[in-house]
Amino acid sequence: MTSKHKNLTIVDHPLLRHKLGYLRDKETSSAEFRELVKEISRILAHEVMRDWREMRKVDIETPIAKATVERIANPPVVVSIMRAGNGMLDAVLSMLPFASTGFIGVYRDKFIHSTVEYYFKMPSDIQGKTAILCDPLVATAETAIAAIERLKSYEVASIKILSILISDYAARKIAEVHPDVQIFAVNVESEMNDQGYLVPGLGDAGDRLYQTK
Repeated sequence: MTSKHKNLTIVDHPLLRHKLGYLRDKETSSAEFRELVKEISRILAHEVMRDWREMRKVDIETPIAKATVERIANPPVVVSIMRAGNGMLDAVLSMLPFASTGFIGVYRDKFIHSTVEYYFKMPSDIQGKTAILCDPLVATAETAIAAIERLKSYEVASIKILSILISDYAARKIAEVHPDVQIFAVNVESEMNDQGYLVPGLGDAGDRLYQTK
């Protein structure tokens, strides 16, 4: 369903609300957390492709007769904002096996009050493609905006963000700076604490995915 933010679609479903409840629970183990992120990401991948218009017709034969079928044309590039985005990546690719993959490593440096890029790797044919940007939590939106700007410098056709939780602040900020970017999320969080964590949130997604805290 749509939200009060024009560029944000809340993917509302009883299964997603159920799974999100377990993601929020601090007693959920890392293995369970990883699996839940994958399950949610598959549903989000389904939604992000709902309005895909680039299709091609192919003549095939079924076991019964000849037929003309449709297949995805000009497939998207699925881009992970490392490291938490990697928890979504394989699940999204399992739904979009025809997609290519890119990686962006970027973080916010609290000392210089800016984002720092430490890794960037994209397919050579990214120009003119849709980029699906995976980041399970978007709080301040600073790393997301840095990633969007880098992708736009490569002249992608459009950008869509897949996120599990996004702050109300981040949704507004992205809409202001990049109104052409679409966001798909499970829920909007109205608050952030002093450390920049979403409230009630689910903690640090990377730490919970990979047991690094």
